[in-house]
Amino acid sequence: MKALWSNRLFKIGAIIAVLGWTPLLAIILLAAIGLWPDPNPNPIGPGLLFFFTFWPAVICLGIGALQVWRRRGQRGGA
Repeated sequence: MKALWSNRLFKIGAIIAVLGWTPLLAIILLAAIGLWPDPNPNPIGPGLLFFFTFWPAVICLGIGALQVWRRRGQRGGA
């Protein structure tokens, strides 16, 4: 796990995910437990933020993990 966090693309993907997904997920969670003022929220802004950050974050996380995996394979085989 420490090797993943040493990869720049993985870090960028994680930051994008946290900044882009947290607002929508927080609203969903707060509405589910009754702490949000509207029991059936329609969060357009956070939803769009999630929409536009989902694939870039997933791609960065995947490429970063792939780079770490390939680097480990080269060190183990040599």
